[in-house]
Amino acid sequence: MKKIYIVIAGLLLGTTSCKDFLELPSEKDFDSSTIFEDVGKVEMAVLGAYTSTFNAELFYQFGMGNDEIFSTEGETNSKNQVSNYVYSPAVSPTSTYTTMYAGVEQANVLIRNIPLMTSADEAEQDKLNTLLGEAYAIRGMNMLHVVRHFGDVPYPTIPVVEMPNFSSSRVSRDTILDGCVRDLQQAIELLPWKGESGMPVERVSKNAAYGLLARIALYAAGYSLRWDLDSYAPGSVQLARRSDTQRIQELYEIARDACKAVVDRGENELIDYETIFRDLLNGKYNQESMFEYGQKGNDRNETRIGYTNGLFAHSQSFYNKSQPAMAALPTYYFEFEDGDVRRDVTISNYALTADSAHQMNTYANHMIGKFRVNWKADEGVAVNKRDINWIHLRYADVLLMYAEAENELNNGPTGVAVEMYEKVRLRAFQNDRSKIGETPTTYADFKNAIIQERKLELGFEGWRRTDLIRWGILYEKLTETKQEILDLANHTGKYTEVARYRAYQITDAKTFNDPTVALDFIPLENEPTPSEKEELESQGYTILDMYGSTAAFFNNRFTANEVWVKNIFRGLEKNKVELFPLSTNTIDANPGLRGQQHPLY
Repeated sequence: MKKIYIVIAGLLLGTTSCKDFLELPSEKDFDSSTIFEDVGKVEMAVLGAYTSTFNAELFYQFGMGNDEIFSTEGETNSKNQVSNYVYSPAVSPTSTYTTMYAGVEQANVLIRNIPLMTSADEAEQDKLNTLLGEAYAIRGMNMLHVVRHFGDVPYPTIPVVEMPNFSSSRVSRDTILDGCVRDLQQAIELLPWKGESGMPVERVSKNAAYGLLARIALYAAGYSLRWDLDSYAPGSVQLARRSDTQRIQELYEIARDACKAVVDRGENELIDYETIFRDLLNGKYNQESMFEYGQKGNDRNETRIGYTNGLFAHSQSFYNKSQPAMAALPTYYFEFEDGDVRRDVTISNYALTADSAHQMNTYANHMIGKFRVNWKADEGVAVNKRDINWIHLRYADVLLMYAEAENELNNGPTGVAVEMYEKVRLRAFQNDRSKIGETPTTYADFKNAIIQERKLELGFEGWRRTDLIRWGILYEKLTETKQEILDLANHTGKYTEVARYRAYQITDAKTFNDPTVALDFIPLENEPTPSEKEELESQGYTILDMYGSTAAFFNNRFTANEVWVKNIFRGLEKNKVELFPLSTNTIDANPGLRGQQHPLY
C-alpha cells in the first residue's frame, strides 16, 4: 500500500493566505526550531511541500475547456463559465495560483537551507541530496502550472524573508521556464533512480524528474499567448513561440534526451490500460505510474477525485453519492477506433442508480470512467473524499513526448519516434498490429497523429487544454469540435450512421471492485417498432433513446438547439482566452502587479 503524507503544521508555510505568507518564520526561527539541524525534520518539511503541488482546480476548472470534456453545471455557475471561456478578473480562478506559490515558497526555503547542512555520514548526506533534489523538482513543476495558465508571472527564487520587499512584478515566461528546466536538471543530478531507492510513487525519483523535465521543455519550446511587457498594449497580444529558434531546438533536444534516459533505464513499462486506473483507485503500485499526488488514507484530502470527475452514483446506491460536475463531450466517445480498449476505461457508458444498478448513459451524459468509485475496494474516507491519488506523470506520456520531440528535431518521424508512438498504439489494441493502421511518415501528419494520440491516451488527466495551446491550435481545434458536436446532434456529416437507440440489459452494481467496464448493447438505427420492442424487452433488454432525456444524471436532450449545446465554448476568442487574467484580488494583494493585467481584460 502507498504511504500517507500528512502536512506537518508549523514546519513550513502550510496555507496560501497573504497574511500567513508574510508571517513565514525567518531563517533564525528555523534555526531555533532546529528544523535544518535534523535530517528527519527536513524530510517532514519536504513532505509538507508536496501538499502544495496539486489542487482540484487543475483537473476541474483548468481541466475543462478542451475537446474532451464539458461542464454539467448551469450556465451561471462560475465553473461552467470557466469551462466555456466566459471569465473576467473578477471571477478568474485563484486556487492554483496561490497553492503553487505556497509550494514554491516552501521549496525556496528548503533550497536555501539544505545546502548549509553537512554530514560526515555518507548515507545521511545522500538523504540530504535527495531532499534537495525533491525541492528543486517541486519548484520547477509548480511554476510550470502557474505559467501554463497565467503566462508571465512573478518568479520568486529565494525565500520571502530574503526579499527586499513583498512586491513582485511579472517576469517573462521564457525566463521562468528556462529556470524550471534548470531546476529539473539539478533535481536529476541529486535524485536516485526509483529502482535503486525504493522511493514511493508519491515522491519524485530520477525517473519522474526526467519526465517532468521533458514536459517543461516541450512547453518552453511551444506556443503561448504573449504581449509586450513594457507597454501592455492590446495590439501586442499574439500567440507565438519565443523568438530564439536555437533555444527552441535545444529545448526539444532536452525533452528528447530526458525521455530517452527513462526508456533506456528500463524501470518503467506500459501495463494493461484498465489496470492503471484500478491500481490508482486502490492505492497499488505499478510500473507505468511514475509520480502521483498522494491522498490514499488521508482524511484531509479535499480534491474530490472520483466525486466531481467520476461517474454518477446515486446517494442511495451501494457506493453512496458521486456527483460529477464534468462529463465527456458526446463526440469524444466516437474518436476511439473499434477495438481500442481505452474508450470504455476512459469514458463510462453507465451510471449507478438508487437501486444499485448499472444504467446506460445517453450521448449527452457519458461520464469520466478513469476515477469511477465502483472500481474501488471500499468507499474511502468520505463520500466526497474517496482518497484517490492523482497521476502527475505516467510512462505512456513519456513515450509520446519522446516521439513528439524526435519529430520536431528531425522534421519528420524517425525510427525511434515511430517505435515510441506505436508502443502506445499497440497497447491500446492489445498488441494486435493489424488494428493500429499505418503510422504517418511526414512531419505534419505525424504531429497530428501525436496530437490525437495524446487525446485518446491521456483523456481527463489535466493536460489537454494547455497542450492545445502549446501547439498553437486551441481556437481551431475547439471550433472544429463545436461543429462536430452540432453534426452529431443533427445526425449529419460523419455521424449519419450513429445509432439513435440502444438496447441493453440493466445489471446489478452491488459489489466493490466492480468488474463492469462497460455495458454491452445492441445498436439500433431507428426506434424499434412495437413488436421489435416487445421482443427485445422479453429478452430482458431496455430500449434507450441516445438523444433523449432518460438518464440517471444530466438528463438533458441532445439536440442542436438545447441551451447546453449552444453554450459550449460560447466565450472562445482567438488570441485572448489562451491565458487567464489574474484575479482582481491577486493584483490588489501585490503592488508589483498593478497595471500588469492581461491586456485584453
